[in-house]
Amino acid sequence: MQPNILEQLPEGLLEKPATALYQQLSGPTMVHIAGRNPRPLVVSVLQHGNEDTGWEAMRILLKHRYAYRELPRSICLLIGNVSAARLRRRRLDGQPDFNRCWPHAESNRNVITNDPYTSLFRYYMDKLCEQQPFAALDIHNNTGLNPHYAALNRIDWRMIHLARLFSDKIVYFTMPHGTLSNAMAEHCPSLTLECGQAGNVHGTDHALEYIEQCLQLDSIDDTPLPTEQTQLYHMLATVYVSADLRFSFMPEKSMLSFIANLDHLNFTEMPPGTLLAHMHGHNSRCLLALDHYGQDITDSCFSFSDGTVRTLRPLMPSMLTPDVQVIRQDCLCYLMERIDPNAPAASIISNEVLPESLE
Repeated sequence: MQPNILEQLPEGLLEKPATALYQQLSGPTMVHIAGRNPRPLVVSVLQHGNEDTGWEAMRILLKHRYAYRELPRSICLLIGNVSAARLRRRRLDGQPDFNRCWPHAESNRNVITNDPYTSLFRYYMDKLCEQQPFAALDIHNNTGLNPHYAALNRIDWRMIHLARLFSDKIVYFTMPHGTLSNAMAEHCPSLTLECGQAGNVHGTDHALEYIEQCLQLDSIDDTPLPTEQTQLYHMLATVYVSADLRFSFMPEKSMLSFIANLDHLNFTEMPPGTLLAHMHGHNSRCLLALDHYGQDITDSCFSFSDGTVRTLRPLMPSMLTPDVQVIRQDCLCYLMERIDPNAPAASIISNEVLPESLE
């Protein structure tokens, strides 16, 4: 797969919705857009083809707000999975998840691989670093009901301050590997922005205003804040549905039926005993919860008895979605706890067990 690096936007590209970008772009593309300050703001859109808020925000920014005036700062625009965007899908069958293919400083930076996407994104990463980027924003949507929030991969006050400009809810995560935000965090303040559901005008407007705000920044504050002023959450575990299990969100339509409006539990503390699903004809261990180190902590999170799946202790989920295909391709949800950004980093990163309670 050949890199596609452009020094200007192709004529007519901003006229096209995400579903039509494949007509002009053959694959993942990097576009340099010059601005007054040469250190670029990296903006990544469409790493997942059905998450088009970032592209819609950039269309408005470049087509209307800066069509006839200079950008205050250069932009390096990364346009991701245009072939999946054509069909409004996260990724196509046979494709990897683009946001799992970026080089990871601790795992695969120097690993030689024949995978074309990993090789391509490593090449793009090297080109980005040559430009000494100011900051990096990777814009996403989710299919469930979630508030807008920023996610970061390092406890760094510059990143926390940058995230607080987007949302008072900030999530710290170290897994999965291969995300763009984690790759860029080694070189500049880097965030993943979760902008709610695709197609929601509020998400587009929020992303647009935030990108423009970042373009206007001359520097990023690094002053520590009191703990109570920052809602910072730690990802404890990723939860999966058993691969061989039929499941749905309709009562008694499959072996596992999740409760209606499951995604309404996102960013809500669930007390012990919270009902998540009904099991029909079995009481098997149908969910799998893995912590940061890949350790199975399912039995400390969930009970599987009397035909139900319930929480065993206080848990706060994010990214719950009723989209069966997304769950199969990625996961059911993440589990979180609130953490102190002023605590020693080692005490946060090494936390392998679920807390007794969430603040």
